[in-house]
Amino acid sequence: MPLSADIFGPRAKGDTPSLRELGLNTYFRQRDAAEVGVNSRQLRRLVDNRSIERVARGLYRMTDTEYTEHYTRAAVCARIPSAVLCLLTALRVHDIGTQLPPEVWIAIPHKARAPVTVLPVRVVRFSRASLRYGVEDTEFEGVPARITSPARTVVDCFRFRRIVGMDVALEAIRDTLARRKATPDQIQRAAEACRAESLVRPVLQALLA
Repeated sequence: MPLSADIFGPRAKGDTPSLRELGLNTYFRQRDAAEVGVNSRQLRRLVDNRSIERVARGLYRMTDTEYTEHYTRAAVCARIPSAVLCLLTALRVHDIGTQLPPEVWIAIPHKARAPVTVLPVRVVRFSRASLRYGVEDTEFEGVPARITSPARTVVDCFRFRRIVGMDVALEAIRDTLARRKATPDQIQRAAEACRAESLVRPVLQALLA
């Protein structure tokens, strides 16, 4: 869909709907814009018009939507679309426990190149199999995202207890069960799938005794 010539003018106001019609989300990368025919010069003019804002290198946000608590998560998911939100960030999104992480915790494959970004991210490494089991599709401010389920998040807290702390893992499993975010069976299956049964089963049995 071609963009009208006046979209990039100094007083253009109708540009954001047109960008959405082209298939761009609230957050989009420069490469996404290029794929629908919007070049770097046009992006600069849209920034000057305040129709979009530059969030980070190569990442933009449309200005026609309100900021939400998911602002940073949406930006990270747009900048690193292959990432899986996990651990403390997943706990926060699922409303489990009391953690308020200043960074967005993401999982990437063991051999993947670490993302280069000014956005506040904490990277952990998952195996290919771990990037599939218990990973759910969601979205933040219109940006497609993936996140570990409540049961899978609990198990990951035990797997990465040296990073997040055993106290966080224990709080996560207690709160998940108390608030029925996941069943004991779901947590058990996630532990088996992630080869963490020996870590999780004793705690689960003690809590259910």
